[in-house]
Amino acid sequence: MAEDDNIMIEDDAISLEDTEDSTVEDVDVSNIIGYITERYTRAEDYRYQDEERWLKAYRNYRGLYGPDVQFTETEKSRVFIKITKTKTLAAYGQIVDVLFANNKFPLSIDPTELPEGVVDDVHFDPQEPAQLGGEAAELESPYGFAGDGEELPPGATAKTLMDKLGALRNKLMPIEDKLREGTGLTPTAITFSPAMIAAKKMQKKIHDQLEESGATKHLRNTAFEMSLFGTGVIKGPFATDKEYPNWNDDGEYDPVFKTVPEISHVSVWDFYPDPDANNMDEAQFVIQRHKMSRSQLRNLKKRPYFRDAVINEAIRMGENYTKKYWEDDLSDYAPEHGVDRFEVLEYWGMVDVDILLDQNVEIPKELRDFDELQANVWICNGKLLRMVLNPFKPAKIPYHAAPYELNPYSFFGIGIAENMDDTQTLMNGFMRMAVDNAVLSGNLLIEIDETNLVPGQDLSVYPGKVFRRQGGAPGQAIFGTKYPNVSSENMMMFDKARVLADESTGFPSFAHGQTGVSGVGRTASGISMLMNAAAGGTKNVIKNVDDYLLRPLGEGFFRFNMQFDFDPSIKGDLEVKARGTESLMANEVRSQRLMQFLQVASNPALAPFAKFPYIVREIAKSMDLDPDKVTNNMNEAALQAEILKGFQQQQPAPEGQPQAPAGADAMDPTGAGGGNIGVGQAPVPGEQGFSANNGQANIEQAQAAGGQQPPVGSIQ
Repeated sequence: MAEDDNIMIEDDAISLEDTEDSTVEDVDVSNIIGYITERYTRAEDYRYQDEERWLKAYRNYRGLYGPDVQFTETEKSRVFIKITKTKTLAAYGQIVDVLFANNKFPLSIDPTELPEGVVDDVHFDPQEPAQLGGEAAELESPYGFAGDGEELPPGATAKTLMDKLGALRNKLMPIEDKLREGTGLTPTAITFSPAMIAAKKMQKKIHDQLEESGATKHLRNTAFEMSLFGTGVIKGPFATDKEYPNWNDDGEYDPVFKTVPEISHVSVWDFYPDPDANNMDEAQFVIQRHKMSRSQLRNLKKRPYFRDAVINEAIRMGENYTKKYWEDDLSDYAPEHGVDRFEVLEYWGMVDVDILLDQNVEIPKELRDFDELQANVWICNGKLLRMVLNPFKPAKIPYHAAPYELNPYSFFGIGIAENMDDTQTLMNGFMRMAVDNAVLSGNLLIEIDETNLVPGQDLSVYPGKVFRRQGGAPGQAIFGTKYPNVSSENMMMFDKARVLADESTGFPSFAHGQTGVSGVGRTASGISMLMNAAAGGTKNVIKNVDDYLLRPLGEGFFRFNMQFDFDPSIKGDLEVKARGTESLMANEVRSQRLMQFLQVASNPALAPFAKFPYIVREIAKSMDLDPDKVTNNMNEAALQAEILKGFQQQQPAPEGQPQAPAGADAMDPTGAGGGNIGVGQAPVPGEQGFSANNGQANIEQAQAAGGQQPPVGSIQ
């Protein structure tokens, strides 16, 4: 949870000095407390309408009628058909499938189109001598010669190229004299890509950090609230000390602590953004509301720059948590007594420099000319628990809010439940009418003429009941009337409302398990086309996940690693790319397209233009296989080809087939160097070895001479 986050900041004095006395009145904090409280009140008032939408969405998901639904005395049924739950879970499942496709996060780190500070490609030719004398030395110089079109820019030197090698600088130092910038064009040239190597190292590091931090659980919670309420919020990354169990040789528990980045899910109910912002890029501040116990509040003293004495004073003042009006609706049980918790507000956002100076916050020299700076402030019970400048560089609010469906004029998005609110109401109404009608029509309405019956009889009805009639009374005394059954018409309207729910949400019923699909959906190709068409609307949702959640989260991890866990081997001009939209495409369709392209690229005229290693890796991904485990890189592929070539040369020819001459290989079985006839290729008419219609005559001649039948295709 967010309460366990341990924020790593620099050791320079940028915090409010800790006061250890019991009165904690050395610093007047009324200005900053009022500043935070006023912004919290504004944000709370602004999102009241959103809270009403969320409550209605939650009731539809749980199958609960709200106080706005009034039943008449004639309505007996209170049935609630939870189609909203089905649709929400379907959308949630699809988002989760995208986030964790191929057991990897859809995040990739790639070099920019024109990398700055690191060279894109370098190469060297191992057959090129490093030092030559005289004129040859000038021609073989790695810096070129005048007029060859490869001159270095003015001011560039060998050191300039070595400085741009990034992670490969130390490894390529021995071949500095042979190193050239660009891709090698000779057959013996070896090409390195420093920018790509740095990017992939950063990518593997971020993926490992996401796995270490348990990001799976937090992202699932975010995807669920995103589907139900329309907005999902992630906080982080923050640095935290993770405990790894370890026992020493004596059997004593000796845990290992490692500082790792961590993210956490923040519920939309505890998230109060800037009311004048439409997205996180425009937000001036964000406030998170915490509900903490005494133990959780005391644990804050273990974290950097929290004021121990102020926390003790806030605890002595007693619990101050006040439940909001919506909290009882969210809980199945609402006790009358209060909540034994503390309300703590965590503020991230802009603060005037004058207020910071009033609180004795020391501002670095490079920031003193600014009118306002980003700060992190914690308050509880009117006490200032912590106040520091935003430790992250560049200073950004560490929250990421992703809308399910973008509302361009509001911060919070629109979810599945809101889109089908009206159709859910219609389905409930028609189903209640059908049930009430079925109750009435499922039994007889009995009419009795008592003037024809003997007085004083029991008028209850049961099988075998006997009624006594008056003597000589004409006509029938008991009539049974059947109530008309119109439930079928009500169910037709229910089905129509369900179809409208499919239209309003973009999730057809067959996408989440509806049976009895007829028409084009009865075949495998037909249902595949329907599923692809249904995924068209979902691509916009996944694009929102890419733009508002995955890419900012990846950039946050990138900045964190560069600031707090700096590694020169991952330095480069890199950019974070979210691949959620690519993961959405059905693997079957993607695999078919890749295979079709592979067939087209197999044409010898087109083969030089295709990147076969990439194609093979993408085919493996479309089959849910790990490309790093089932495919080879360029060096491994070359080694594997040499092994297969030697293995084929050692294999004896099948019985009845001619042995290849010495020196022949798989592409040139004749050994003549032509390489025109491959293994198993039949000779054409007119070529040596073609017998055609004379084949039988050759066999008869051989038998007459007492010899054996010549092998097929042998030279006669």
